[in-house]
Amino acid sequence: MAKRKPKKKGGEFTNELVTHMARHATAESLNENVITPFAAALEAVCRERGYILNIYGDSSNLVVSNEEDAQAIYQLIEDYFESKDTAR
Repeated sequence: MAKRKPKKKGGEFTNELVTHMARHATAESLNENVITPFAAALEAVCRERGYILNIYGDSSNLVVSNEEDAQAIYQLIEDYFESKDTAR
């Protein structure tokens, strides 16, 4: 009897996205062709639904906010990482 391949976390869409992302060899290409368009689509859906989104993941975080808060949130994150670097 043939063994079934274990599904990767996230399912079919995640697998397709990983395959698409793997085609981009540089961070710039990945950002321009996958990350930025994905973020724009996520922002559009959130804005349309009135969501303020903060996704906490196992190894990453994603915050979708309004323009007024974006710079402050970015600075909070930068300050956090800078404080971790100086604490070492």
